[in-house]
Amino acid sequence: MLAQLADLELVARIIVEGLVSGLHRSPFHGYSAEFSQYRHYRPGDDLKYVDWKLLARTDRLYTKQFRETTNMAAEIVIDTSASMAFPARGGAAADGAPASARADREAETLSKFRYAIVSAAALAHVISSQGDAVGLMTADRFVAARAGRQHLRGLIAALSRLAPSGSWTADEIIRRAAERLKRRGLMLVFSDFYDAEDRTFAELRRASRMGHEIVLFQILSREEIDFPYRRDVEVRDLETGRALPINARVARAAYKDAVAAFVERWRSRAAAEGFQYSLIVTDTPPEHALRNFLLRRLTSG
Repeated sequence: MLAQLADLELVARIIVEGLVSGLHRSPFHGYSAEFSQYRHYRPGDDLKYVDWKLLARTDRLYTKQFRETTNMAAEIVIDTSASMAFPARGGAAADGAPASARADREAETLSKFRYAIVSAAALAHVISSQGDAVGLMTADRFVAARAGRQHLRGLIAALSRLAPSGSWTADEIIRRAAERLKRRGLMLVFSDFYDAEDRTFAELRRASRMGHEIVLFQILSREEIDFPYRRDVEVRDLETGRALPINARVARAAYKDAVAAFVERWRSRAAAEGFQYSLIVTDTPPEHALRNFLLRRLTSG
């Protein structure tokens, strides 16, 4: 019920108050790898900082000096495609339930898109509260990563104005987000990841090799995972409008197998690349899902 309130800034603040209680250190860490200057090698200097290429050119030993940076830059990437609007309000009952029962169920269910927006706003609040910069990238909106309370309020206002529609070119948007981060930072991607798996993953890998830490939130509804339909139904693609009549009872087993394989593909590929991956189902309260994510960061760090 909290996540359905219209005031996104209030929702984020209340969720964050519950998230950070009991977390004794920050789940996000600054980076300290900005090159500053060279200086002559001194006995006792760590050899891993010696520039061996420069030695080959000049026949002199130099070590690289780095400027300590405690601030992190984070970029939030939101999938604004129409598929994220599922489950839409007012849809047909999955199991022929009466309208009153369907209304009660819908009142308790967030769309994938609203779930992503609420979660992104809460994490932006956490990141900004520790003095770090946070920005936003979508198909048609970019907010540069900056720190400060006023910037956070503007970013949350931008999030609240987003609406799902059409399709999105995930690979292109992820590439733009990675390039807009001025130094290596944190990229948080919220999506169902249905679109162009291989191209999307290739851009995530490229962003990682640029030095960015990649965090993936795959957001799916319980209906998409369990396929609770029992009768003949017509399913409609929210992005193209294409409709397909199916016998749900016959298709159910093959559908569930395909979805399980799809989710496992993303989980295993993310693990192989060292990305932090979370599968989040929209019937999980956002504060619970985000708390589990933050605790995993603390224990793995």
